[in-house]
Amino acid sequence: MLKNRYTIAMVLALTACSGMPTGSSTNDKADYTTAANNPFIENNYKAADALIQQLSGKINPSHPMIIATLVNIDALSSSSTFGRLASEQISSRFSQAGYSMIEMKFRDYVYMKQDQGELLLTREIKDVAKNHNAQAVIAGTYALSSDMVFVNLKVIQPSSNVVVAVHDYAFPMDSNLRTMTRNMRK
Repeated sequence: MLKNRYTIAMVLALTACSGMPTGSSTNDKADYTTAANNPFIENNYKAADALIQQLSGKINPSHPMIIATLVNIDALSSSSTFGRLASEQISSRFSQAGYSMIEMKFRDYVYMKQDQGELLLTREIKDVAKNHNAQAVIAGTYALSSDMVFVNLKVIQPSSNVVVAVHDYAFPMDSNLRTMTRNMRK
């Protein structure tokens, strides 16, 4: 009798488990739809498009450009998943528009601070730009507030530190961005 109850309980448990969602359920399709409609990529593409529009006639798309990882404005030697991913997407958009992009993973600072608080490209980036004959560097910073992430992008001529294009934009802070900005790395 006890054996029959155990068998019935196991059959009921297995039957209940068979109704649980799997990787191919409609709930996952909604997640893919949500991911496909996430504005993060679109906002980074729009920022790149704004820079590309400003660069018309100033930069030759067939000559190399370098993109550096966006860094935290309060810790210029650090970036995060947010900064790295945004840089990747901006570079992708420039490539889609026909620009010759060189992606670099810099060891040290992208910027150095001057006494007046200005941000200039470091010697390392200038040297890499020279070695790759890069006409410009895309660099940027981001700042965190309690409910926003503010981004500043600049296209800079490495030989002179002249800014030839700039774009500012912001993201509302949500759980995804909070997670991506916590993952700091030097």
